[in-house]
Amino acid sequence: MERFIPGPDTQRLYRDALGSFATGVTVVTALGSHGPVGMTANSFSSVSLDPPLVLWSPARASTRYPAMSGAERFAIHVLGAGEEDLAARFARSGADFEGLGPESGDDPPLLEQGWIARFVCRRVALHEAGDHAIVVGHVEDCARREGPPLVFAGGAYGDFSPLG
Repeated sequence: MERFIPGPDTQRLYRDALGSFATGVTVVTALGSHGPVGMTANSFSSVSLDPPLVLWSPARASTRYPAMSGAERFAIHVLGAGEEDLAARFARSGADFEGLGPESGDDPPLLEQGWIARFVCRRVALHEAGDHAIVVGHVEDCARREGPPLVFAGGAYGDFSPLG
């Protein structure tokens, strides 16, 4: 066991400790001032069943932050196993929608493939939270497909198949 206080000198240790928690991987899409914008995020979580609320946390240092935090509507696409390339695509560039299906002007842009669950949301709250923000959305529409999720843990992608 290694104990430490999170700070500039222990940032790598802190990131490694956070990486012990496996998360799903999402691509969040919104309509920005120059067209569709997407961002890979693993900070997605359910907040409430009634009303149906979810949250995600965009990084304030991202060039996509203004579009993502300012969007009144957004879609969260939970990626399926094997969709590492799609996750990497939107981690690198938020404008590369080629071949993914959103129609010009769709608000929010919706991906046609790669996801196993999709939540179309209207933003109801935005909270400052250090180097990120917390965006809370009211789920207006939901879709689901069968399949295992893409999972991220310890700095690597994998999948999850329930025991059964």
